[in-house]
Amino acid sequence: MDNNKFVEVKNLRKVYDNGHEAIKNVSFSVKKGDLVCLLGPSGCGKTTILNILAGLLNPTSGEILFDGKSVVNVEPKDRHIGYVFQNYALYPHMTVLQNVMFPLIVGKNKKSKPEAQKIAEKYMELTQITELADQKPGNLSGGQQQRVAIARALVQEPKILLMDEPLSNLDARLRLKIREEIRSLVKSVGITTLFVTHDQEEALSIGDKIILFNDGVIQQDDLGENFYLEPNNYFVANFVGNPVIDNFKVTKTDDELQGTDFTIKIADLDESRFKRSIPNGEYLLSVRPENIVPASDGILNVKVDDVELIGRERILKFTHDDSQSRSLINLEVPVNHGDQVNLKMRLDRVFLFTPDGERVY
Repeated sequence: MDNNKFVEVKNLRKVYDNGHEAIKNVSFSVKKGDLVCLLGPSGCGKTTILNILAGLLNPTSGEILFDGKSVVNVEPKDRHIGYVFQNYALYPHMTVLQNVMFPLIVGKNKKSKPEAQKIAEKYMELTQITELADQKPGNLSGGQQQRVAIARALVQEPKILLMDEPLSNLDARLRLKIREEIRSLVKSVGITTLFVTHDQEEALSIGDKIILFNDGVIQQDDLGENFYLEPNNYFVANFVGNPVIDNFKVTKTDDELQGTDFTIKIADLDESRFKRSIPNGEYLLSVRPENIVPASDGILNVKVDDVELIGRERILKFTHDDSQSRSLINLEVPVNHGDQVNLKMRLDRVFLFTPDGERVY
């Protein structure tokens, strides 16, 4: 057994009957005990992958291994997985206890009711819903229903837990609380977990690693911090990060990057960060707002259009190249609406992209 490849997906494709290719030759692996977030915009293929892993959809081609064994032709009930659906899929006519017990009292390996209840009560205590045992789902809050769904998924002690956008129906404050509980819970149980979300903040906060998808293709498979500091391409840089990345059109000559009203010398850039040698031509210079700050020796001179307070920091908004960009500064810097300011970029934190989104610096 290779614990570094407890879940292994190889060259997975899914083409629907209408010809739509939802998954395009995807390969990745998950370590035993890790919580991995499948991240991406709506329609990128992440839930399709989860349903293929669960056996609810058949792949067009490719291989899926759990603990070194192929499960492509294995029935869902025999894959030893737990699944928490987006809408929780609780039985409304059953009590919480009955919902949690249900997977244990059906099928050929069903347990006696006393044994099933004992196991259910163990996981209800773990998910802090013991006092809700006699309640029905309709009387529960969204957070409570979510805990019931997790307890029900865990009672069969699956090898792998699959969670499809389990927090999407909760309000913002409750989502923050519950996502912390989920990470703590799955780590305490030690279960390998794949967690689907479209929320990059959610993924960054709970994932041991993140796999970012777009249009059925993996854009980056990495630790969360690397999505922010070392994005593979423009899509990754723009999708992960808040506020979003700011862009400046530049033309590369032999020794300079020339913007509309600023110049950066190639010699001032970190040579080790170039991904390859690049020809002269048009590029996109991108920088995150915290890496472009007011400074007397700044290369950009702009007028502040607006100032937005966000806790201990402020976002300065300014227009450049007919689009709005941002600078993130602390409250001590005296800059206000309408001020003319010089801005300096941290050249060791800028990115350079080709017009089609390939990162070259």
